[in-house]
Amino acid sequence: MKKADTENLRTWIELDKAALRHNLQIFRRLIGPNRQLMAVVKSNAYGHGLIDFSRAAAALGVDWFGVDSIVEAESLRRAKIKQPILVLGYTLPAKIETATKEDVVLTIGDLISLKSAASKTKLGHKLKIHLKIDTGMHRQGFSFPELSIAIKLIKKHPAISLEGVYTHFASAKNPAFPAATNRQLSEFKQAIAQLEAAGFKNLTKHAAATSGTIIFPDSHFDLARIGIGLYGLWPSRETEAACRDKIKLKPVLSWKTIVSQIKTLPAGSQLGYDFTATLTQSSQIALMPVGYWHGLPRALSGLGQVLIKGRKAKILGRISMDMVSVDVTGIKNLKVGDEAVLIGPGLPVEILADLSGTINYELVTRINPLIKKFVV
Repeated sequence: MKKADTENLRTWIELDKAALRHNLQIFRRLIGPNRQLMAVVKSNAYGHGLIDFSRAAAALGVDWFGVDSIVEAESLRRAKIKQPILVLGYTLPAKIETATKEDVVLTIGDLISLKSAASKTKLGHKLKIHLKIDTGMHRQGFSFPELSIAIKLIKKHPAISLEGVYTHFASAKNPAFPAATNRQLSEFKQAIAQLEAAGFKNLTKHAAATSGTIIFPDSHFDLARIGIGLYGLWPSRETEAACRDKIKLKPVLSWKTIVSQIKTLPAGSQLGYDFTATLTQSSQIALMPVGYWHGLPRALSGLGQVLIKGRKAKILGRISMDMVSVDVTGIKNLKVGDEAVLIGPGLPVEILADLSGTINYELVTRINPLIKKFVV
């Protein structure tokens, strides 16, 4: 990446391919050589950029991609992604034909969706599906009585190709309380047995996301769905505390901006909307052209920091829609155009998430998708 790449940009994101490779190797090692790995790239690849991140992951050899919607799946196919794609979220009936056309696997988790899929699949086409089993989280998924009905429906509709079955854990993030996850795991194994007894013996079985993969080796089955961990972020503070000596994750994303204006203000000056910040001494203030529209949480007003020339600069006053002010007093030789780090080495996303009263997942997924990405 060259300076010229960003000279016309006010803000941008850098994706560290070496960090992605490292994280992928970590999870490959955890699941072993005989299991597949799905890169979960839903929600614009957790804010990292669906196409940019997925192309990098594809080049590194992930086996599957998991997306939220058929629209995301179409985008991956247009980007020449060849790996199998599983839509994890709900698919509108009008989009079922697209799944067969683009060779995309759909999640089916209820009888209405299954009947709709059967009726919408054209004669001579095959719709590939994975069944989602509700083992206790009570979001998507078939209950055990519904699963019996689903099996009968699938057998009646040869256009439906059942290729996999999976579930999702509600609380695998906290290794101190494994009972709920083990209970879900037990119920999932019962569902597998029910399907195998009905003749479905070669299904791709999966249950573990990032936390399950790290903490519950019994949940690895045939495939692991790695989302947050692939981006180098921990699923929770509890997971990190329990497992950081076992594995090291490297954050992939750095978010940067520039200094757009510098001014010196006297003590007593009030800043920003509603004058929520008052200077107690003469201070040097830098303005940067990013705000809550770009994904910098307004909750960081007066609390957050940015990194400039290796030093932390506190956010002053309210974060505006497109601007933020920081205190750069004492940072020498600062000039307009200098780089500032919003998220990156020395300023991890978890700190900003804690200050914002949220989690790292939400903070990165809310980064504006229009921001230019560079794989470095």
